[in-house]
Amino acid sequence: MTLSLIARDPATGAFGIVICSSSPAVAARCAHVRPGVGVVASQNITNPALGTAVLDGLAAGSDASTALKAALAQEDFPDHRQVTVVDARGAGGAHSGALSLGVHHHLVGDQAVAAGNLLADVSVIDALLTGYTDSGSTDFERRLLDGLGAAIEAGGEAGPVHSAGLLVTGDVAWPVTDLRVDFADDPYADLEALWRLWQPQKDDYRVRGVDPTRAPSYGVAGDL
Repeated sequence: MTLSLIARDPATGAFGIVICSSSPAVAARCAHVRPGVGVVASQNITNPALGTAVLDGLAAGSDASTALKAALAQEDFPDHRQVTVVDARGAGGAHSGALSLGVHHHLVGDQAVAAGNLLADVSVIDALLTGYTDSGSTDFERRLLDGLGAAIEAGGEAGPVHSAGLLVTGDVAWPVTDLRVDFADDPYADLEALWRLWQPQKDDYRVRGVDPTRAPSYGVAGDL
């Protein structure tokens, strides 16, 4: 019921996740990033607390594999959980519990991890990672979206998806991109449309937080 791709951008050190699911509001529960620390996807029969636990482990100095194992050791139902992580050095880790739903699979790549459950086929996860790594875009977000698009084209989930999200860190303390489609008939298309709207304004909104004296105004009432 969920597809996710997490990654560290080798060029900038930014972390990002793109995710979709048949469930509503998937990014609100399953996507976890912390600037300078790492990125985690906690999915399948989701325990959102695992995302925080793994990130806390990374922040305390553990690598991806150690932080993941420590968090799962405190989890009462590890066989029901699917969790992936990429740390600040680009190392990845993944866990797909024995009771992960339907056809499930994960794949650890170069500074990236792809995972999913209730898949049409395990090859969907290969397409998810390959679509990201083969993307020619200079935008990290676009490359993540290209990965998800390739996975959907390869068959995606066994049933329809209804929500999607794209979450990316930068050189500030908050996510520079946080786009969500909480319920729609075609959440991937809607997420792409949100990215096209957000992309040309992304840097301006970062500047607003860093130095409002240099920030452009979009000239609307109550402009924030």
